Amino acid sequence: MKTPSTPRATSGLPDDDTLLDVLKSARELDVGALAKQFGLKGEDRRALRQRLKQLADSGKLNKSGRKSFGAVGALPETGVAEVVERDIDGDLWVKWGKSDDPNLKHKPPLARLAPLKKAIAQTPPAVGDRIYVRFEQTSEEWIAHLVKVLDQGAPKLVGVVRIGKARKGPRDIRLESVDRKSKDSYTLVAGAIDALEDGDVVIAAPQGGNHRYGPKPAKLIEVIGKEDSPRIASIMAIHAHGLKVGFDSSTEAEAEAAQAPDLKGREDLRHLPLITIDPQDARDHDDAVYAHADDDANNPGGYVVWVAIADVAHYVKSGSSLDRDAREKGNSTYFPDRVEPMLPHVLSSGLCSLQEGENRATLAVRMVFNAEGKKIGHQFARGLMRSAAKLSYEQAQAAIDGTPDDKTQPILDTLLRPLWAAHACLSRGRRERQPLAINSPERKVQLDSEGNVVAITARVSLEAHQLIEEMMIQANVCAAETLEKHRTPLIYRVHEQPSLEKVGNLADFLATIGLPWNKGEPPRTERFNQLLNSQKDGPHAEIINEVVLRTQMQAHYSAENFGHFGLNLDRYAHFTSPIRRYADLIVHRALIRALNLGDDGLTDYEVKTMADTAEHITATERRSMQAEREAIERYVAAFLEDKVGATFEGRIVGVTRFGLFVKLTETGADGIIPASSFVDDYYIHDDTAHALVGERHHRRWTLGRKIEVQLLEAMPMTGGLVFKALSEPEAPDPSAPRPRLGVRSRVDTALRRKGPGGPKGGSKSGKARQKGITEKSKTKKGKRR
Repeated sequence: MKTPSTPRATSGLPDDDTLLDVLKSARELDVGALAKQFGLKGEDRRALRQRLKQLADSGKLNKSGRKSFGAVGALPETGVAEVVERDIDGDLWVKWGKSDDPNLKHKPPLARLAPLKKAIAQTPPAVGDRIYVRFEQTSEEWIAHLVKVLDQGAPKLVGVVRIGKARKGPRDIRLESVDRKSKDSYTLVAGAIDALEDGDVVIAAPQGGNHRYGPKPAKLIEVIGKEDSPRIASIMAIHAHGLKVGFDSSTEAEAEAAQAPDLKGREDLRHLPLITIDPQDARDHDDAVYAHADDDANNPGGYVVWVAIADVAHYVKSGSSLDRDAREKGNSTYFPDRVEPMLPHVLSSGLCSLQEGENRATLAVRMVFNAEGKKIGHQFARGLMRSAAKLSYEQAQAAIDGTPDDKTQPILDTLLRPLWAAHACLSRGRRERQPLAINSPERKVQLDSEGNVVAITARVSLEAHQLIEEMMIQANVCAAETLEKHRTPLIYRVHEQPSLEKVGNLADFLATIGLPWNKGEPPRTERFNQLLNSQKDGPHAEIINEVVLRTQMQAHYSAENFGHFGLNLDRYAHFTSPIRRYADLIVHRALIRALNLGDDGLTDYEVKTMADTAEHITATERRSMQAEREAIERYVAAFLEDKVGATFEGRIVGVTRFGLFVKLTETGADGIIPASSFVDDYYIHDDTAHALVGERHHRRWTLGRKIEVQLLEAMPMTGGLVFKALSEPEAPDPSAPRPRLGVRSRVDTALRRKGPGGPKGGSKSGKARQKGITEKSKTKKGKRR
């Protein structure tokens, strides 16, 4: 091999100091660009390349790639970067994409991601995302300015580490996904994996490439806890759905700097004895109410209702760091053991919370109702209020029911009874309006001080809940009506009527239990309520509620008005919870702009991007709902883990070709009875009858029937529950046609005949059996499936 010669000195070749100065100012250049800058060609260009290589070998330059060089410790002007961590202050830090190049003798520094500019209407990146940035060096650090997100929402997974000893080489680090819908397996091949322990819960990113067989490679991003931690369920849900934890340091600083309000530019409402009524464990109070009989002689039997809402717009200015964080989160997210709030604690539980006896800024609405409960007028005011009392729902209800305590006794006749009388008035209007009256019971997970589940109880619905709900609904209507009247853009809360397909599915189900429903009849809330009321005391009441609920579309936010079918309202906007919903904050700003109530109203930029904001906060709301649901499912599975083998009463709430979904009566927990567990027959899914029907004996498992089950498996990491049916299937229905063979359950016939172990009773793993099931279901067209 020929030894490279020392670069010859020529009049055109720059000296070392000149080269270093040029690269320091330019940060990174390739050989061609440097040669062009100095006018070098031929032998001089080759000599330049050798000189640069010598400087890199001596540690004076960094070599990136085959032909690019840069100053030691410098970053390029622009480049692709990866978001690698979030610090204790909430700042994101990025790593230049070439930082892992083995040719680099000195690793370039991390750069702090600068706050997003107001003009960039996009959700900020998260840890693990790839972004294109412009780097800037200050006297203290490197700053990365976001230009474009390259793969926002890049696939990430949360899993549990399982460590095994490979036959050769290093230990085998597998990853079990906590997503029970995932059928893939992974092995960790990159990242700081040497310190991992069995049972670590981590975030990882699947790596590219075509991997048809065996586990897929994944890169470790972050360790978030241990699988045996009692509170890991919420942590996994937070990270699995990319929920932002905490706030940027600039956001916390703005919140800490907030000052208590004064009367400047406000109406003094402190003479109104407004009170808050909230859950017992509520830490933030964003609404207060007060009602009295209307003294207007022209409105006999009418009532005046005040609803005062925390004036969050006073503290969260458009374009501020507080605003950016609130918009990114979109809403607060509630878990059994914690809340991830939209606003910092100093505001959400402090200055924005309508605390008893404290002056608080408010945006209030005075509503007037006639004796029939119809709203005949309203007026908004931006004022200063002082809550006269803080009550819980249970406390207020007990007082009305005849057992007041020391706090409610003095205000029973003056405040509470007028509120209940006003609610009776509003209820007359509600009955006339006929909103959907679906009864969907909720469950509450109760934890001890260590975070362990001690009980799962049903949430009790009191008249006090209904009172606050109806008064908030009316206030929300007032907000939408006022903004439409002033032609001010707003974000509506919309709920479209059910699709014909969903109504058809409802009609098909009702036919199986002998209830008529005209498929051609337009959907009306009154018609749904007639169905629900007619069956409320019958054996199918619970499942009918469930199916009617599934028939409805999902509510969302929109810059256009499509009405609210469920509430049977022509226009509706969220106004009453600006502490925990960004939509309400936007509506507050819109009212301030429309009614000239200050200089902190809706900006032109917010008007321009209203549709984008509505789409974004719809996505954040659904993300939070899914995270909350998954956390609860995991807590419930943890609660039932030591009850494997026990029997429970439940109801079939879903029928698919894969099996039966069952909801337990006592806890409301959901689980599955796999179709493969039915060994008495080959069951076919009859989607019209919502049933699994035996091919030979024609016995049936039908939607809605009560059933006794045994718990076979509880998986706290995924929230999954597996049951075995102890009840017998129903007798054949002689009037029902034989189900179509094209909708067979995707279950291997051998499993049906020989049991879950396979034709020879072997010990195939569940995943292997599932693979076999899937492959056998892929038959040629025209053959029975």
